[in-house]
Amino acid sequence: MTPATIPVRRGRLALLTIAVVLAAATIRAPLVSVGPVAHTIAHDLQVGAGVVGLLTTIPVLLFSVSSPLAVWLSRRFGAEFALTLCLAGVVVACLVRSAGGLGFALAGTALLGVAITIGNVIIPVIIAHEYPPHRVHLMTAVYTAAINIGATTAVVGTAPLAPSLGWQGALVVWGAFGVAALAVWAATHGIRATLTPTRPAAPDPDEPRAPSTLRSSTTWLLVVAFGSQSFGFFAVSAWLPTLLHDHGYPATISGDITGVFQLFGAAGALLVPVAIARANMVVGVAVCMACWAVVPIGFLITPDLWWLWCVLGGVGQGAGITLVFSMIVGLGGGQRVVASRSGAVQGIGYAIGAVGPTFVGALHDATGAWTVPLLAILLMLVAFTVTGLMAARRLVVLV
Repeated sequence: MTPATIPVRRGRLALLTIAVVLAAATIRAPLVSVGPVAHTIAHDLQVGAGVVGLLTTIPVLLFSVSSPLAVWLSRRFGAEFALTLCLAGVVVACLVRSAGGLGFALAGTALLGVAITIGNVIIPVIIAHEYPPHRVHLMTAVYTAAINIGATTAVVGTAPLAPSLGWQGALVVWGAFGVAALAVWAATHGIRATLTPTRPAAPDPDEPRAPSTLRSSTTWLLVVAFGSQSFGFFAVSAWLPTLLHDHGYPATISGDITGVFQLFGAAGALLVPVAIARANMVVGVAVCMACWAVVPIGFLITPDLWWLWCVLGGVGQGAGITLVFSMIVGLGGGQRVVASRSGAVQGIGYAIGAVGPTFVGALHDATGAWTVPLLAILLMLVAFTVTGLMAARRLVVLV
């Protein structure tokens, strides 16, 4: 690389980083924006809480079902075009979801789930392909931090927008992340490149065929790690407000927990590259577990320190997902291999995570208390730690 091309290269990477940050916000903000206006939606559409709950559970279920589609799109049309489909799909889904009654809301939600799934799978692939190897861990952390910041922005901002815009307008607003991401993405790669499907080059017939990622024991370790991490995240996000309310805290405090938990997830994500640089991935997983575990243990022992458990738990969940994504990319391989690994880990992992809120809620209903549900969450976090440490040790040896 000549000195004249260095500023161009740096400028393109800076623009690409902005695109990744906006894309990360795009695939979370519209999803979590339903919660703050759930009661308003239920009243306006004249449906129960269970039906409104579908507006958040359908996308999570589709994260699992649609992952093979995302992998196929990447292989058939290229990662660049697949990300364009993701961003455009989220924008259209936001518009459809708020276009009318319950039918539009459910249809838009389903489209949103499919579009977000594409981004979930493709963005780690783009990070692995576009950035120098020494920057991949940092960019993975920036990506997951942006996910948490985008989610926090939507959680905090949706309810104040609803009185003036209505719940429909308050939900549509978060599609603006997608519009901005599309604009920056097109500026990074060119409008024609981002809108034109590209068939990946045919593999060299003399090159050994790469083994299936599903035949790799490390992939399955990451599946369990990601699934147990997701189980804990979705269960805690769904039930901590109720847990606090049962301990006598007003609804205002109980509602703020989601924002605190999401916000400190961004801090946890950004601490991962520091831990990896100063030690290694194994130490990162151990520290993550130490932070995560204080949520169930702390609420079992001293619920009054809820703010401390939520801060540390937020750091733990943000670090957890970043560590798994870093390992998905760090294990190497071309775009096809990374996309396949990403799709398998997230597809099966989100299926496990989607069970979390329902399973923990059923345990609470069966026991009438929070002890058993919190122990179940702790058990899943132990599963994350064991499989995460095993996968991290293999990655350290590989590196």
